[in-house]
Amino acid sequence: MPSQTLERITIDEARAHFTAGPRYLAACTQGLPLHETMAATRADLDTWERGETRADRYDIPVASGRASFAELVHVEPSRVAIGSQVSVLASIVAAAAPDGAEIVCVEGDFSSIVFPFVVQAHRGVTVRHVPLASLADSIGPSTWLVAFSLVQSATGEIADVDAVVTAARDNQAFTFCDATQAAGWHPVDAARFDVLACSAYKWLCAPRGSAFLFVGEEIDPVLRPIHAGWYAGDNPWASCYGPDMALATDARRFDVSPAWPVWPGTAASLDFFRRLDINAVHAHASGLGDALCERLGLEANGQAIVTWPDGDGNDLASLTAAGIRASGRAGRARVAFHLWNTTDDVDAVARTIGR
Repeated sequence: MPSQTLERITIDEARAHFTAGPRYLAACTQGLPLHETMAATRADLDTWERGETRADRYDIPVASGRASFAELVHVEPSRVAIGSQVSVLASIVAAAAPDGAEIVCVEGDFSSIVFPFVVQAHRGVTVRHVPLASLADSIGPSTWLVAFSLVQSATGEIADVDAVVTAARDNQAFTFCDATQAAGWHPVDAARFDVLACSAYKWLCAPRGSAFLFVGEEIDPVLRPIHAGWYAGDNPWASCYGPDMALATDARRFDVSPAWPVWPGTAASLDFFRRLDINAVHAHASGLGDALCERLGLEANGQAIVTWPDGDGNDLASLTAAGIRASGRAGRARVAFHLWNTTDDVDAVARTIGR
């Protein structure tokens, strides 16, 4: 989707929009709020406190957030639905799987893109869990859909999108990508997939409680708006009472009623991120990740998330004691590099764990 010419924000300029940053290596857990995000959220809370809130005014940040996300992932806003969590949006896809369908997922992938399919077992839906490296090769003629994260939460590994998309096309299978750990630092082209879901509270630095779902043309007729409520109406404000209801004719029919207080901040965050050069952000974040890998003797794979075995949790405890915000997942220590991080953070991690 073509976008209007924007005045780009450089990495150095972007860093000045965050209050915290140094030693914060946890964007993969929760992003930091921008000054603009905090200002928009505080202004909304102040309006609420004064009793001046109007529900219909939240349509403005919802529309802005939807449009900015669509621009970030290169699709039209009419193809994007809004929601609160990836698991809720994924359940729309899972409910559409035919009885007896085969779903291929990645071993150890985040549960929000796996469990909605697993719980369809009562209908004969089967889920095969395969290593990420074997994902494309595991798609076959019996596969209805392949569901995977573009960037793995536990390891930071990046899926081979070209191979997966090609294998799915060759076997007439649908593709469902979770971009939660990618959008904001890694280039994302949603149109390559049949469905793409993304929570905005990590690398896009929005308040938790806003998420997006891209619905492609081929899978669109297959999906049903199982969460349909008033906000899925063609005119939401004329859809508050039944029994008659006219659903939206585009992806808005999959909208989940927005949690109002998170959307002013979400709109501000995504408006900021659409002004960044995503290739520059990718080079910055993955460059820091590769630099740390070199210091730790790990293979550098262009990842913003770097993990290593830490079964006893000693490395994570040392990082925490040193004032470094990191995380532990699946028996591994995990750090993540984003806009606010510098080579000083690489040095701090390497020194702290003695490598």
